[in-house]
Parts: sequence; C-alpha cells; structure tokens
Amino acid sequence: MDKFYNEILYKLETTISELEIEADYSIQRIELVIQLIVECLSDVKEYVLKKGFKNTDEEIHFFKHQKPVIVAKLIYYNAIYKIETKKPYGAKPIRKYLNKELKKLKRFFDNNLDFYKYYRTNNSYLDEKLFVRRKHDIKPKAIFYPPTLGSVLHIPYIMTIKMN
Repeated sequence: MDKFYNEILYKLETTISELEIEADYSIQRIELVIQLIVECLSDVKEYVLKKGFKNTDEEIHFFKHQKPVIVAKLIYYNAIYKIETKKPYGAKPIRKYLNKELKKLKRFFDNNLDFYKYYRTNNSYLDEKLFVRRKHDIKPKAIFYPPTLGSVLHIPYIMTIKMN
C-alpha cells in the first residue's frame, strides 16, 4: 500500500505544482486541480477495493495518515473555488465575505475540538473506532462526505483531520 500511495501522491503533487507555476488562480485551473484530486481518490479507492489492507494496523495508518493528505488538497482547492466563485466585488464586501468564511471555519474547528486534541497529540486508543471502516460507534458532530468518494473509503473523521 505504501508504495502505491507514495507513487500516486508524488504524481498528484507534481501535476499540481506544474499547474501552479503561474501566479493566477483562475477558476478553470482550480476546477482542473479538483478534477485531478478526485481522480486520484478514485484510483486509491479502486486500489483499496482490489487489494484491501494486510491488517487493521495498515488500514488505520491509511485512514489516519495517508488518505487525509489527499483529502486535504480537495478541501483546500474546493475552498478556493468556493471563495473565488462567490466573492463579491469591492474591498468592503470582500472583507465581509472572507470574515464570514473564517467564522464558519472557526465554528467547524470548535465543534470538533475533542477530535483535534486526540489527533494532534498522537493518541491511538480510539484508532480502531475512528479509522477502521464500518467499525466506528462514535458519532461526530460534523461530518462532510464529498459525494464523489463513495462509501467504501469513508470513516467519520477523515474530513476533520486535514481541516487543521
């Protein structure tokens, strides 16, 4: 799994870097990057469905450390896309809009503070409940599942991990 993951992540990051050489964040380029990330996640999903995990530790490692790196890129570029497409005109309206978006992010972090503390302190006592598919019995307060990812690669806190 590690070899496949490292190869696909390197390919994704290289392609994104090549696209970002220009300073301009055009909406079309952001859409292209989002499409590349979704395709990458689809390839990862296909690999997991085909090969599975050797054991629970490998599954936990994937959902706790590897998949969040890719999902973080999706969250980041989706946020940029949303900001760019909804951004009003004029300095004051833009400032007001961006402050409103920052408040939403703060609220998300505040709602998931317990999980952040767990994750950032490298705890592992809840890993089997949080990072193993279909074995969780802890209900997160705020879950976001991008519809393009399908249910096979979902665990409740995967989106929360890389929102930090």
